[in-house]
Amino acid sequence: MKPNNATALATSIVCLLPIIPGILLWDQLPDQLIIHWNGAGEPDGYAPKALGVFGIPLLMCGLNLFLQFGLRTDPKIENASKTLVLLAKWFIPVLTLILVPVTLFASMGAEIPIQVIVPLLIGVMLIAIGNYLPKSKQSYTVGIRLPWTLNSEENWNRTHHLAGYLWIGGGVLLLLCAFLPAIWFLPVLVIIMILVAGIPFAYSYHLYRKGV
Repeated sequence: MKPNNATALATSIVCLLPIIPGILLWDQLPDQLIIHWNGAGEPDGYAPKALGVFGIPLLMCGLNLFLQFGLRTDPKIENASKTLVLLAKWFIPVLTLILVPVTLFASMGAEIPIQVIVPLLIGVMLIAIGNYLPKSKQSYTVGIRLPWTLNSEENWNRTHHLAGYLWIGGGVLLLLCAFLPAIWFLPVLVIIMILVAGIPFAYSYHLYRKGV
């Protein structure tokens, strides 16, 4: 089996693994499962049991296969940081493996510190990606894919160098949010996402206007 096919198969299996505890716990699960929490860490979204146990893992598996296909068919994928590509390939499966069981056990009444888990997950993700963004060259699927970064290698490199620092800084702030009252998480997350996406966008356009 080719490496790409093996990875697609392995990641798909991981996405579907949470179905097993769902089946084993089926009789103990309520008819409505928690699938969303508000900024204060309180449940505010529910779905039928069948959708939570089977639908979400299947949806994540589909998204994973779509991503794997995009990475596999990217003509410039060899330019991207191998570590960043690896993170991209395994992000959805690992996220599914963590969050789906969380919804199951939380729905059964377990005290799950979602207000700690989510900032830690997103913070670690931002730090990991930020560390490798400056090392990733032009690619159609991995990196900050803007018209100006794809048009100019120098624009790409300078934009990703700046973005790396921003993403690492944003990740550190989110890690700190895990130890603050839950009400702080959503405002901080929104601000960080705007900054880590907006500043590289504006900087890349600025470089383009300067002829870079």
